[in-house]
This record gives sequence, C-alpha cells and structure tokens, in this order.
Amino acid sequence: MNILNTKTAILNTIRDKATLKQKVYQNTKDIFEDLRKVLEDLVIEYNAELLDADEKVLLEYEDKGEFEFQIKVASDILIFSLHTNVFQFNRDHNVWEQNYVKSNPDNAYSGIINIYNFLADSFKYTRYEDLGYLVARIFINREKHFIVEGKRQMGLLQTDLSASKANKESLRVIVETAINYSLNFDLLVPPYDNVKIMSVAQIFEKIQNARIPTGKRLGFQFKSDDV
Repeated sequence: MNILNTKTAILNTIRDKATLKQKVYQNTKDIFEDLRKVLEDLVIEYNAELLDADEKVLLEYEDKGEFEFQIKVASDILIFSLHTNVFQFNRDHNVWEQNYVKSNPDNAYSGIINIYNFLADSFKYTRYEDLGYLVARIFINREKHFIVEGKRQMGLLQTDLSASKANKESLRVIVETAINYSLNFDLLVPPYDNVKIMSVAQIFEKIQNARIPTGKRLGFQFKSDDV
C-alpha cells in the first residue's frame, strides 16, 4: 500500500469511526437524560404512596450535574453515572456470538451507564472508608439497543443486544429492579479479627466522625462464576 492509499485509509477510518462513536455517545447521553426523567417521576410517584410514612423514608432525588444523579431510598443511595467514552466489547464477550453483531460489528460499540449502591450514612457522615458497589451497567449502542450486566440479578439482566431497545418503560424496569436488589441486601457483621485491634488515634477519629468502615456484601463480577 503506497503512502497515498495509506493516508486515504487512515482518513476514512477516522471519519467512519468518529461518526460512529459520536452517534453512540449521543444515544447514550439521550438515554441517560431519559433515565434522569424516569427517576424524577418515580420519586414523585412513590412518595405519593408514602404520605402516611415517616418522612425519613421518603425517596430523595438529587441532580449531581451533567454526568451523574442519584436517588436515596431508605438507607441506600443509588448513583447513576454516565461514562464519557465509547467502548467496544472484548472478543470474549457473548455479544460476538449474536447474529446482530456478527452481521455488523459496528453494533458492538457501546456507551456505558453505571449504577452504584452506597449506604446513605456513608455520605451523611463522610465516611470515606466505606464501600460502594457496582449494581449494574447498561450498554447502549448506535441503534439505542441495550444490554444490562449485573450479578445475580436475573430479573434485571438483558443479554441479547438485538432484542431490547432503550425507552422509558424499559428504563423504569431497570431502575426498579436495581432499587429492589439494593434494598434486599442487608449489612453483614464484619469478621471479628478485622475489628479486634484499634489504635487510640483510630478510636478518637471514629468516635468524632462516626467513621466505622461499613459496606454491604453486594455487587458482582463480570465473569461466569457465581461465588
């Protein structure tokens, strides 16, 4: 291949791939905004059903900017985060076995929306040692088709990229399943040997700031194991 042909190939690749990635990112951002609206509406709807409950259990929506928003549900916070990059699935991922992707590899380029779960008290008391967990991640492609990956969330998983198109109805299912999943994982007592020794400085800091490292056994690994 001569220099002119090489230059043409590079320019065509830049044009084609840049256009594709811009399309994927814009789709993901559009869906993220739809998800934001779904969450806002859901908070209003649920709180209307909780008028007779203690105000401390009411749901709270908080906008954290262009790329993040969150919802507080009881003692949990779910954070929805938009990744600004576009990715292609690795060659070991099962999407490459799907005809939808085999017929057009461009369908494998996706934007990502992550859903994290934290304890509300971790933010209230600024307990920086506390752990949060990835509950699910949503992949959106150039045609607004999506899959969802999550650990032990059979009601939430959507693995066929060709089968589901992201819309407000499907997004609500994802949100409610993620909330239900998070609420049903309770705190576990830490192992005795992990907390049996503490320095004077540590105990003073923890008493002052209520900073006892806390986290729920929650989340998943993107592997075939289910340990």
